[in-house]
Amino acid sequence: MSLFSSILAKLGIGSAEAAPATQAAPISTVDVVAKLEGMAATHAEKLNWKTSIVDLLKVLALDSSLAARKELATELGCPVDKMGDSAHMNVWLHQTVLKKLAENGGNIPKELLD
Repeated sequence: MSLFSSILAKLGIGSAEAAPATQAAPISTVDVVAKLEGMAATHAEKLNWKTSIVDLLKVLALDSSLAARKELATELGCPVDKMGDSAHMNVWLHQTVLKKLAENGGNIPKELLD
């Protein structure tokens, strides 16, 4: 399973079974903020998942190491020029993960996508 697939699974995004062809299924959206806030509230550390990819991964109980973040960045198509600088890569990665969550049915507020 890819790292991004693990993120989707932890948030319950895309896990619903497809509806039969004869039945129209409502578009399922997941309140990502509520889920992450709930997870963060039970975490031992005070984590700022809204601005930090490391904290976002920690809230989801996923590997937040530099190696894991580089793997996720590669998976999501991070530009090569950002991969060499972990700070730039982390900013790109955080923004991209939130955008991809929104694209996959996550309800992400506009202010977190800017």
